[in-house]
Amino acid sequence: MLLVSNDEELSIAKQLAINMARRALKVGGTCTGEHGIGRGKMTLLEEEYGPTGIQVMKNIKQSLDPNGIMNPGKIIHIQ
Repeated sequence: MLLVSNDEELSIAKQLAINMARRALKVGGTCTGEHGIGRGKMTLLEEEYGPTGIQVMKNIKQSLDPNGIMNPGKIIHIQ
């Protein structure tokens, strides 16, 4: 756990989380955890799965939720 007391420390903490996730990806791990991806690491999802993997996720999301009512704007953005 990181306790931050100002915007600069928050920025450093966010970058630390990104760096740790990228290191996990580099050694074959994942950027997700037991609570899912989280908004802060959404950009890492494409690094892990690539554009094809993201498109598959979008297709599944569109098939299961054509009206975009389940968690709109979370993780997979459907245009």
